[in-house]
Amino acid sequence: MMNLLRKLTTKGRALRLNLDRKIYGSFAEIGGGQEVAALFFKVGSASGTIAKTISAYDMSFSDAIYGSTSRYVCEERLLQMLDKEFGLLQKRLTEEAKDTRFFAFANTIETINYSKTNQGHGWIGVRFQLSPMAPPNDCIIHIRLKDTNANWQQEALGYIGVNLIFACFHLEDPEELLISIVDNLDKGRVEVDMFRISGPDFKHVDNRLMSLLLVKNGMSRLAMFDRNGHVMQPSESLYKKNVLILRGRFRPVTHVNVDMMLSGYRQFCKEPEVDKDNIMTLAELNLRDLKKKGDKIDLTEYLHTVDLLNSLGQNVIISSYGEYYRLVRYLSQFTRNCKIGIILGIYNLHNIFDESYYEDLIGGILEAFGILFGRNVKLYVYPSLNRKAPQDLYRISDFKISDKLISLLNYLTTNSKIAGLPDANVDNLKIISDKVLEMIRTNKPGWEEFVPNKVSETIKMYGMFDYPGDPLPNKRKFSRVKKTEA
Repeated sequence: MMNLLRKLTTKGRALRLNLDRKIYGSFAEIGGGQEVAALFFKVGSASGTIAKTISAYDMSFSDAIYGSTSRYVCEERLLQMLDKEFGLLQKRLTEEAKDTRFFAFANTIETINYSKTNQGHGWIGVRFQLSPMAPPNDCIIHIRLKDTNANWQQEALGYIGVNLIFACFHLEDPEELLISIVDNLDKGRVEVDMFRISGPDFKHVDNRLMSLLLVKNGMSRLAMFDRNGHVMQPSESLYKKNVLILRGRFRPVTHVNVDMMLSGYRQFCKEPEVDKDNIMTLAELNLRDLKKKGDKIDLTEYLHTVDLLNSLGQNVIISSYGEYYRLVRYLSQFTRNCKIGIILGIYNLHNIFDESYYEDLIGGILEAFGILFGRNVKLYVYPSLNRKAPQDLYRISDFKISDKLISLLNYLTTNSKIAGLPDANVDNLKIISDKVLEMIRTNKPGWEEFVPNKVSETIKMYGMFDYPGDPLPNKRKFSRVKKTEA
């Protein structure tokens, strides 16, 4: 049945909703035109679905209806709209409420302007009941519109809105609901970079997992969570922030990872243009590092890793950007000329200078470095033990590359685009995360000394990474993690 529903065109979905007399709601659309409501009108029988449509384009009118806000294309405004419109439905249609499932649909959208100096994006949400008189659920998304024409962006917006409303009422599986948002749209027209569903009918859904599925299914290139594990929207969370990033596998988080972030943070704070009170630190997990055999991703270990990082008070992002310059190009859209710092091990610096990574670029490594270092970015290089002579340290001063790239390296170091971390705790360099992971899985004594206390406690409490030992006395059920693969 679900597959048949997914095969419906978007217009077919709008008609099916219109013909269902038990689903009824209102539409409030700001900024991008009433494209969603228009589709319901065009397919016919809209009186069966639409109680009201409204477009409060003027800021004064919008504030008078929904309350004041500092920004109009933001989640705060969307929630104000949903609160107001759903409340009116319940207040004015008390008799119909006994056998009708109400919904309020809202969006606040900025489409591309005539001069094409901006990027279309916006917030879309549905507040809906799955049973009459029941408490409502919320499904909130943020989209980035990739079309280069405002009319095309408006068309895409209409499709997304109809798909989202239809999915909320007809698709019970959360992943299928998520994927269906971009049904009947060509790939690449829309990016969904935030998804959150909540309410009494969706208590079982882990929105961190849904964010991972956005990246896994190619609907977004990056997902972001705060230190409490809550889903964040990148453009709002990173707006005019100085950003410090540490990429790693973090399986598990060891003393090396912690020292990399701390030593990098100390150096980042010393940068003259960095305001210490305006820094966001991020631990980045790359999707490729979470893959097992074939194309499968271990979702359990992914969520375990996020929890470990959160236990140390760390914000987390997961991305599908393999090259650093692609990640920087994405993040710099939001940081608005603030500084971006990247902490990396010295052997990862070899990858950055590997010209084979940039064969798809016409300008090769120079084009990539123009993107990477042309956006107020600095690399902080953490030392390692020398792989050829483990008794020796390998620092940025020992870095060896081909002769033709030496001048490029000298330019970047001289202009403070690449620097070492002189206060790194070199005593930790003997810790190898893969060996620690194997010790955990085989319950080999002594692994606890290589990880922070909070990390070892969390691993034992929840049996993470297949830990076979006895759990801590107050072990709680790790309800947010389901042992599964995708």
